Amino acid sequence: MIKAFKKNEALLEDILFYASDKDHVHLWWLGQSGYLIQYKGKRILVDPYLSESLTEKYKDTDKPHTRISERVIDPASLPRIDFITSSHNHTDHLDAATIIPILNNYPDCQLVIPEANRAFVSERLKIDPSLPIGLDAGEVYSKDDIRFLAIPAAHNSLDQNPEGKHIYLGYMIQLGSFTIYHAGDTLLYEGIEKWIQVFSPDLALLPINGNDPTRKVAGNLNAREAVGLSKVCKIPMVIPCHYDLFAFNTVDVNEFIVLAKHEQQPYCILELGGKFSSNEY
Repeated sequence: MIKAFKKNEALLEDILFYASDKDHVHLWWLGQSGYLIQYKGKRILVDPYLSESLTEKYKDTDKPHTRISERVIDPASLPRIDFITSSHNHTDHLDAATIIPILNNYPDCQLVIPEANRAFVSERLKIDPSLPIGLDAGEVYSKDDIRFLAIPAAHNSLDQNPEGKHIYLGYMIQLGSFTIYHAGDTLLYEGIEKWIQVFSPDLALLPINGNDPTRKVAGNLNAREAVGLSKVCKIPMVIPCHYDLFAFNTVDVNEFIVLAKHEQQPYCILELGGKFSSNEY
């Protein structure tokens, strides 16, 4: 079992310690593609998965989701959360066991989702369908100086609902002058570089677990593709994710490190519960 760098009370103390910082963006890796982002005391959870729901769901199947890393925190123990984003409907990106306790604790928390998934999200989370903030590719939601801008994601293709709205998204999260690109789950597709370059993100959070059909799940960028995309788009810093959660669907992050060094692509490797700050690069 991969141990967390910080978890539970230690992680909570770290988050609260930086809550008064008005000048920098702070980000903690929660595992898989999940992050807690803190900016001017506001907190955003991105694709959080903090439960054992998938392990339980698939324990008696030919696709066991055997966890190989610690859970960093009970979602019910998190401090006030202002926003939660979900990039798509797969449980490790839209987990009822994670999100419902947070919404129960913080009913004013705003949920940002693909508009195409509104009915599914409301049913899974047992909430009023009118509550989520639904976006499609090219659309934006703003509150104060926090902005969420949606771009397409291909998992494995650029799927759309009958109304033409994308069911897989990535988000550009603009926090004042600092922009984070969270890719969600995606492969490369024609035009992805143009979408990214329009927003000139300062930091990219990219999956690296690749696309292996023998896993019987939709795929993602591999390490080489993540480094290449970052290099082409001139992204100043990249953090890899979507690895070291389930035994059947992970890769060795050292492959990413070797490739990033070779291409002179700046990167940061976070341990579980580890922090990145915008003043550190």
